[in-house]
Amino acid sequence: MTTSLPVITAETPRRRLPPWLKRPLPSRQMLDTRKLLDGLKLNTVCVEARCPNLTECWSRGTATFMILGEHCTRRCHFCAVGTKKPEPPEADEPQRMAEAAAHLGLKHVVITSVARDDLPDEGAGHFAACIQETRTRLPEATIEVLVPDFHGKPELIRIVTEALPEVYNHNIETVARLQKKARPAARYERSLGVLRTAKELNPRIKTKSGIMVGLGETRDELIQTFHDLREYGCELLTIGQYLQPGGDKYLAVERFYPPDEFDELAEVAKSLGFEAVASGPFVRSSYFAETLFVESDVLRR
Repeated sequence: MTTSLPVITAETPRRRLPPWLKRPLPSRQMLDTRKLLDGLKLNTVCVEARCPNLTECWSRGTATFMILGEHCTRRCHFCAVGTKKPEPPEADEPQRMAEAAAHLGLKHVVITSVARDDLPDEGAGHFAACIQETRTRLPEATIEVLVPDFHGKPELIRIVTEALPEVYNHNIETVARLQKKARPAARYERSLGVLRTAKELNPRIKTKSGIMVGLGETRDELIQTFHDLREYGCELLTIGQYLQPGGDKYLAVERFYPPDEFDELAEVAKSLGFEAVASGPFVRSSYFAETLFVESDVLRR
């Protein structure tokens, strides 16, 4: 395959990103979204993970809620979310989150969290409460959860699936060879097993996962990961460019993929049977998540 844009490698100076990595300027709606979230004292993955899509998404009046605090019990070397002993879960957070979703008029609500290995249920019950409150406030909305691995425990995964989200998302993040380097507290096979367990517990729930590129993986490794995800029943897939969120404590970008290569990877993934694939430099797990869900729902019908 030939690329129409130059391939940028790690040798390219970090001070200048490729020309396709540009984001829109903020709008008035973005400020309104921020005011609402701040007023309800809610965390978002948009802020905590330094998502490059914050300006665009908040300007569209949407956000991805991050529950269970802003401090994670794990330290992944690609993630900007802070690692520190977390505070106890806030009992009224499900109500505040549902209020924000209702105020924004969201038709597809995405809920994620930090890892809470310190809690007996690792936060599964809090996820269920947030789903239930959102369902009460927005009965017509679809709900997607982006969950930690719960150490692969079926009884914890069941707590979330029994709350009946439409989408159960757990990210594989990178290829098998780079798992320990990128997320030392996780396991490749465990993450695959989480997706399979969720599907077995409720076959009507769509399972979804995401992978970053640019960490030094090979094309063959990516395709093997796609195969593995399909083998474990994953139906929806996101593929996005890894961007180093800060200084040297985070993994460096080994390569910037040009847009047409993302298109090619999407075609490969679709050929393997994924119902819907979002692939592009700025694609993240929750980026235009409603569009991906609707695309897969139409296909299933």
